[in-house]
This record gives sequence, C-alpha cells and structure tokens, in this order.
Amino acid sequence: MSAPERIPSRSVTTADPAAAELLARGELTVRGRIREASNAALYCTVTHEGREAACVYKPVAGERPLWDFPDGTLAGREVAAYEVSQATGWGLVPPTVLRDGPYGQGMCQLWIETAPGAELLALVDGEEPGPGWKAIGFAEADEGRTALLVHADDERLRRLAVLDAVINNADRKGGHLLPTAEGRLYGIDHGVTFNAEDKLRTLLWGWAGEPLTGEAVGVLEALRSALTAAGAVTAALAPLITPAEIDATRARVESLLTTGVHPLPGTEWPAIPWPPV
Repeated sequence: MSAPERIPSRSVTTADPAAAELLARGELTVRGRIREASNAALYCTVTHEGREAACVYKPVAGERPLWDFPDGTLAGREVAAYEVSQATGWGLVPPTVLRDGPYGQGMCQLWIETAPGAELLALVDGEEPGPGWKAIGFAEADEGRTALLVHADDERLRRLAVLDAVINNADRKGGHLLPTAEGRLYGIDHGVTFNAEDKLRTLLWGWAGEPLTGEAVGVLEALRSALTAAGAVTAALAPLITPAEIDATRARVESLLTTGVHPLPGTEWPAIPWPPV
C-alpha cells in the first residue's frame, strides 16, 4: 500500500500490549485515502495520552456488498482474523480493532512499514522451483512467456498458510504480505474470510498435502480448546461473525488436526486469487 505523508509511530509496535488500546481509544485523524484498495481505506493517525501511531481505517459505510459474503461486515471479519491470529501466538495480523471513526464504525489497524527488497514471490523459468522456493503454478509472464510462480520456503509464510486455512481466506495475494526490517511478516486485508463454505484462495499452496509441522499441530490443538462453546476465541468471534461461521471455523481446525496435512486446493472455487499480486 502507498499512503500520503507517512507518519512514524511513536514508541508503538505490534508487540506493544497497549497498541490495541491506542487504536480503540485514541483520536482518529484522517490524513489521506489509500487508492489501491477496492473498498474505502483511509490512512490515519491515532493519538492517545501522548502516544501516536499511523493506522488504516476502513469504515463499514465504504464497503461494497458481496453476494458471497452477505452476512456481517468486512470490518468485522478483519477484526476476527486478528483475534484468531492472536490466539495462535504467531502475531501474523497487525493489531486491529472495531471502533467508531469520522465516517462511522469501521476497522482500525496499525500501519506496517515494509522492508524494501524482501523477496517472497518470484517468476522463474523451468518446471521446478530452485532451492529455498515452493511452486505455486504456471503464469503468463511478459511477452506471452509462461513462467513458474513460486513463493519462498519460509516458516513465516508456512504459519500464515495455516492461519489462512483456519480463517478460510478467500484472497491471499502477494500484496497482502508485509515483511518488515525487523524480520517479522504480517498478513493484511482479511475482509473476505470465515465463510462457512470452502473458499480458500491463496498464493501459499507450496505446502499443499505436506504434513503440518509439530508447532502447527500444537497451535491448532490450543485453538480447538479455545473454540469450544465456552472458549475465549469463540467469545471474541461472537460479535464479529455468525454462529454458522464460528462452527465452520471449528470444523476447519478439527479437519486440519484429523488429516495432519496442509489442505489441497478445492475444485469448486478458483484456487489462486487474480490478480495474484
């Protein structure tokens, strides 16, 4: 994403326990619009008790209706993705809250500055990925040339692939991957998630069919416990998505633990989002 007049956060990081409170309680000031976004997305600052951070505010009023996501709001789904990410302990989604703002209720998310030159995706010649890369599929390159689309064989991406399988992310594009100078990786734009039907569309198919890591299994077991009727994650999701979507999330976690492998692409829905970046 690009934004006008970028404003650095003052002593606020994604790991700061007070980041969510700052986003929720601070004064929100719109600085500009992020024009690449398909729905209204505003670049803002939020200030509270001497602290200030840059953030993204997406008002519900600026959402375009989607026939296949008729329930709830995109903003609610963005916050739900953050709640599940927090429950994994991986911290893959920037702090995100649901709050009132200058244009009504919407989601507010801490702005992430990305590291230039961090390669996570590439187009390569040949039919097999090189060392350190996983194949996604073939794509049209420049001048009609067909090339192999690959993503990095990176444990951060692998964790994100597991998270996407849990939240049923229907739009994991390359532009939604934000690596930072500190070595962290964040995923953003989770408005089309949690559908009760299988709609997983992602660029992160490199591990499809491969066994889940021991770490991922442990995380999923903890998620299963937190998604029981009285679980903490169920309580966090209840105001954000429908009961049927919570049940489907619970079922996806159970399926991952039962099969023990990363999911395979479905056949009733395009497996790769377009455009991929």
